Amino acid sequence: MAQETVNLEGEVVVAEDVGNARVVTLNRPKQLNVISSTVVKLLAANLEKWEKDENAKLVIIKGAGRAFSAGGDLKMFYDGRNSKDSCLEVVYRMYWLCNHIHTYKKTTVALVHGISMGGGASLMAPMKFSVVTEKTVFATPEASIGFHTDCGFSYMLSRLPGRLGEYLGLTGARLNGKELVAAGLATHFVPLEKLPELEKHLLSLNTDDEAVVRSAIKEFSTDVQIDEESILKKQEIIDECFSKDSVSEIISSFEAEAGKEGNGWIVPVLKGLKRSSPTGLTVTLRSIHEGRKQTLSECLKKEFRITINTLRMRISGDVYEGIRALTIDKDNSPKWDPPTLEKVEEEQVNLVFEPFEEDLELKVSENEQCRWDGKYEDSAYCHQ
Repeated sequence: MAQETVNLEGEVVVAEDVGNARVVTLNRPKQLNVISSTVVKLLAANLEKWEKDENAKLVIIKGAGRAFSAGGDLKMFYDGRNSKDSCLEVVYRMYWLCNHIHTYKKTTVALVHGISMGGGASLMAPMKFSVVTEKTVFATPEASIGFHTDCGFSYMLSRLPGRLGEYLGLTGARLNGKELVAAGLATHFVPLEKLPELEKHLLSLNTDDEAVVRSAIKEFSTDVQIDEESILKKQEIIDECFSKDSVSEIISSFEAEAGKEGNGWIVPVLKGLKRSSPTGLTVTLRSIHEGRKQTLSECLKKEFRITINTLRMRISGDVYEGIRALTIDKDNSPKWDPPTLEKVEEEQVNLVFEPFEEDLELKVSENEQCRWDGKYEDSAYCHQ
């Protein structure tokens, strides 16, 4: 069942063969199915095996408990802050996997209830079919803690209507299930009570025909109408403000709009922006801007550089300070360095975008015949 907690002690990913369907369940419900190194390894191994298995026709991914996935394991990153490149392997594996999820050869369905954030949402949005419910909550809040929109989201956000991507990436604003469908980040809205029945029906299909799967999901789905208060109804203001070249200009433009009648919704959003890491905001905006002109593989390679340089504290330790304030000490009082947008220097920001030596870049195979090449085990990092 889509909502049940899978009780297989210690198994963080549960893979099942059901006829010609393959089901993978993220199984860390108490941790909101956050993504660890083991989770990434198991996901990649199963997805590669199933893509090559002629008997596997449909792949379903879901989360145990009340979340789909809350994204990367922040405690894992924080605990590794004093050990050089302690999280490099999991980052490499995850971004490499993201490429394969976007380009997967089998029909895929994500059944998404509850939280689907950051890297967790990268297991939702690229699927051929992503089913959301009234309990689904999406966000990309990385910039607020000194990080950046990663796992392919500099590619995906940059392709949303107008400047919605910049808005979501910088503010970490949440979208509900209906808004996800309307924005194009999910394909179908199905009431939560119907999700178990839908899953059962999908498992009985015995087909890889996308048209048949689409039709089956549509039987359970409902048409989407978004509320008048939805952020998606504010596109004109978002496009005007978030089309600016810098975060400072965006905030100034947003402040000007906040003073106009009917724009009270902007005030708390502005407050959140001003509390966020100046470095995280600046890097995120540039990454999404660049993403508009980049391919998926170029975005993933860029994000890999940014992440590794960020975790190495090449220009700032904000990511660790952000995690500390949010999840460790939970004082919600981060001390950013530099403390203001004005003190974030372009020359410094350039450093986190700098290409690595060729053998240290993320390896994303462009050759369909060997598309599963480039694994971490074959990288220069594994043999250092």
